[in-house]
Amino acid sequence: MGKSVAVRRLDLGYFVRPASETGGPRPRVEPVLAYLVRHGDGLILFDTGIGDAGPETEAHYRPRRRALPDALAASGVALGDVSMVVNCHLHFDHCGGNPLLGGTPILVQDVELATARRGDYTVEELVDFPGATYEEVAGEAEVWPGVWVVPTPGHTPGHQSLVVRQGDGTVVLAGQAYDLASHFASEQLARQATLDGVEQPVPPYQPWLDRLADFEPRRVFFAHDCSVWEPA
Repeated sequence: MGKSVAVRRLDLGYFVRPASETGGPRPRVEPVLAYLVRHGDGLILFDTGIGDAGPETEAHYRPRRRALPDALAASGVALGDVSMVVNCHLHFDHCGGNPLLGGTPILVQDVELATARRGDYTVEELVDFPGATYEEVAGEAEVWPGVWVVPTPGHTPGHQSLVVRQGDGTVVLAGQAYDLASHFASEQLARQATLDGVEQPVPPYQPWLDRLADFEPRRVFFAHDCSVWEPA
């Protein structure tokens, strides 16, 4: 099974994160990346791109979109070929193409969907639309053989990542668990230092990194960074 599983990155555009959100003096242009997982049981689409969030948000982030059907077509796939959508979370830049996939199961953490539906969180029309078909998950689950959703809260309470076993090792699609691959790498090292018994102070790390480490990932991909983490 593992050898037949493939992961392909999809370019769905970019946005400009203002300096007030980068922690530095300058804005940062960030890609919006989705991932197509080809599996013996079908096709999983991890995230769906940038939705319309209204004039204020458009002015704030200045997004440039690549249409989801075009990105899929470049991989030889049509919207109707997608078997399942997995959203890392339900912000507008991750679930924007969901309304194009009415009737397709959308896997999401139950706490994420509940948070989105309480309001003042995301764009309601991108969450509840004609044909929206949610499969809520409470915690970790193996959704197909060799494919797991794993809770990775932090950016949002219900953020989740996708773990995919391949013939040449495990891939983690980490979404926005970290904005940048370098942030993930830094916390991985903080975890290692803690495990090695390095004298405090040592920076803290997300506790779910322990669970991801159990899968021994060979590559970790992100939603807003083209860089890929690999073990040293």
